[in-house]
Amino acid sequence: MKPSLLTRRHALVTGLAALTIPAIARAEERPGEAVRRNASAFVTRHWRDHFDSLGKGCMVADIDSRALHYWGPDESYALYPSSVPMSEELTRRGYTEVVRKKVGPDWTPTQSMRERDPSLPAYMPPGPGNPLGTHALYLSWPAYLVHGTHDTRKIGRQSSSGCIGLYNQHIEELFAKVAVGTQVLLL
Repeated sequence: MKPSLLTRRHALVTGLAALTIPAIARAEERPGEAVRRNASAFVTRHWRDHFDSLGKGCMVADIDSRALHYWGPDESYALYPSSVPMSEELTRRGYTEVVRKKVGPDWTPTQSMRERDPSLPAYMPPGPGNPLGTHALYLSWPAYLVHGTHDTRKIGRQSSSGCIGLYNQHIEELFAKVAVGTQVLLL
């Protein structure tokens, strides 16, 4: 006869472990601080709260909830998870607009990017290694874009040097909808 796999000692240890796991999961939390999670962090937005009219369309890049909201001129709506700037000093907030669109963007890191990371190339042509992904929407602020990314781990995180990044399939979808002159707000 085999000994029973479930002894009182085993049951007690298993029960204590089940009670301890939630405490371990909360160990990273600090009293009085909100814990930021990537899942379900989107805040509901409406274009009328930020713009006088839809015009050619409008976008709100919500840096805190890491989401990009788009409203077309016909009031169609789309919501996309995004990557956002790594730090507040790299974050520019305010109103701008889309001034140019490009399929297969090339990339030239800014001087400050290369100072932060000297291993960056001076220039990168379009392609799979390019951090701008497959499509880019250029804003009226120099060096600020809404673009795709081949590195899908960046979406939902603070990972950019100022730009708003989307999955390549999302920027391709958005690119087809957005017209030059679309209003943009980064908040």
